[in-house]
Amino acid sequence: MSSLSREQAAQAAAILKAELAKVIVGQGQVIEETLIALAAGGHALLEGVPGLAKTLLISTVAAATKLSFSRIQFTPDLMPADITGTEVIREDKATGTRELVFLPGPIFASVILADEINRTPPKTQAALLEAMQERQVTAGGTRRPLPVPFFVLATQNPIEQEGTYPLPEAQLDRFLLKIVVGYPSEEDELEVIRRTTGGAKAQISTVLEGETLLGLNQLVRETPIAEGVARYALALVRATRPISEGGHPDIAPLLQWGSGPRAGQSLVLCAKARATLRGRAYVALEDIRAVAKPVLRHRLHASYEADAQGLGADAIVDKLLAAVKLPASELEKDPLVAAALGKTA
Repeated sequence: MSSLSREQAAQAAAILKAELAKVIVGQGQVIEETLIALAAGGHALLEGVPGLAKTLLISTVAAATKLSFSRIQFTPDLMPADITGTEVIREDKATGTRELVFLPGPIFASVILADEINRTPPKTQAALLEAMQERQVTAGGTRRPLPVPFFVLATQNPIEQEGTYPLPEAQLDRFLLKIVVGYPSEEDELEVIRRTTGGAKAQISTVLEGETLLGLNQLVRETPIAEGVARYALALVRATRPISEGGHPDIAPLLQWGSGPRAGQSLVLCAKARATLRGRAYVALEDIRAVAKPVLRHRLHASYEADAQGLGADAIVDKLLAAVKLPASELEKDPLVAAALGKTA
C-alpha cells in the first residue's frame, strides 16, 4: 500500500498546479494532462506550433520537482551515443594503465525533455525507444538501468516537415498521452505579453519530491475500478478495430487500423490518475471519457473515407464516444469501489 493518502495526493497536485501557474498562463487542460502522465508514471508527447510554451512547461515541471532533469535537443545528426552515453579510454597517470570507462549521456535523468523529437532519424529513435519501454539503455554491450522515476516529455511541431522524421508507430504507442497544445485565449495571450515583456521573473519553488511522486504512482495503481467501467474502456478500444475484430460499424470505416491492447491499459491508468489527482478513491465513467482523446488520438490512423470527410483523430474519438453505449450507472457499484469508500457492497 502507498504511504501517500488521497487527500495528500490531491493537495500535492494543487500545489504543483499553483507553481506552474506562476510561469504558464492558461493552458489548464494541457497542465492537467501533463500531471496525469506524471501521476500515472508514463511518457507524454506535446504537440503544438512554435511559441506555445511546450518546452517552458516541461522545464517548469522539472524545476518544481526534486528530480534530475536533462534537455535533449533533437537534430538530424544526433547519434544514439549522444543520448545514451559512450565508453572512453581513461589513463591512470600514476600507473600508466588504461581502462574503459562509461560516460553516461543525458538520458540518465529522471525527467527528460526530448525537444523536437521528430527531428532525429530512426537509428537514434530506436535508442530512445528502449529507454522509454525498458527503463534502461544498452551501451558497450552492457544494460544500464535508468533513474527511478523516469519520464520522457517530448515536443514536436505539427506544421514544419522539412528535416523531420515521422515517429514510428511502435514509439508513438509508448507515449501514454499525446497532448495537443492549442493557441491561448485572447486574455491569456495578453497576459503572456505582459509577463514576458516586463522585468519581473517568477521564482519556482520545489514542491514535489521523488519519493512523493513514487508514492503517487503507487496510489494511482491501487485505485479500484469497477468491472463495468473497465469494460467500457475496453469497448471504446475494441470499437476502433475492423468489424471482424469487434469494431463498431460506424467507426471502423473511418480507420485504417485501430488501437492495440496498450490503449486499453492507458485508458484505465490515466482514468485512475485523473481520479486520484481529484482525491477520489474510485474511477468514474467521466474519467474514462475525459482521457479518451489524449490516450487514443495518436493510436488511430484515419482512413481515406475519414480524410475525405475532413475528420481528424479527435473528431473520430468524438464519434467513438457517441457511438459506444454507456453502461448502466449501477455497474460502477463494485465491491472494490465500495470497500474503498468504506461502504458495504
